[in-house]
Amino acid sequence: MEQRVLKKLVKSISSMVKSFKKSEIECLIRIFHSLVKRADVRLDNTGLDRNAFQAILHSVFGMTDDMLMNRVFFAFDKDNDNYINVKEWVKGLSVFLRGTFEEKLKFCFEVYCLNGDGYISREKIFDMLKNGLHQQSPEEATDERIKELVDIALNKMDYDNDGKISFSDFEKAVKEDRLLLEVFGPCFPEAKNCLDFEALAF
Repeated sequence: MEQRVLKKLVKSISSMVKSFKKSEIECLIRIFHSLVKRADVRLDNTGLDRNAFQAILHSVFGMTDDMLMNRVFFAFDKDNDNYINVKEWVKGLSVFLRGTFEEKLKFCFEVYCLNGDGYISREKIFDMLKNGLHQQSPEEATDERIKELVDIALNKMDYDNDGKISFSDFEKAVKEDRLLLEVFGPCFPEAKNCLDFEALAF
């Protein structure tokens, strides 16, 4: 990438992302471009598709839940074009690696809100818990047991008792008990994976 173009891009992104220094943004841009080249994408595309992104989440960040990795992809892909561009990459990583509690709260809700309607429904909770439990312990992932967990989650988090969790419900529950942030499955890599990535990147 031409140095002049790179500097202009760094300046543009640094106005949106305050958690990285300009030198770190430059490193993330360079990593992005090397990943795009390695992903063997079409020449007319300048982004990471879902498969390439999920491979990065798995190999670099140690994430393994396909359903949630798919949702993380959509949380990064702000323009909904099915590719993560360089700005979305840096902005998403800013939340992943150095996000504030409020940024992480919004990100998790976006991941859990599977169809973008602004609510986490009983059915979505069931699907996420079934998926997560089945991966960890298939024999305990009975529908009856999962329904019990869904009821527990709704009793704890559905403050307005409408049978679904709004952002307001989610925010209130998580602020009261921060362990609920990733209650329906991991949205973020473990701290060690983040530190390892930063050590390599910067």
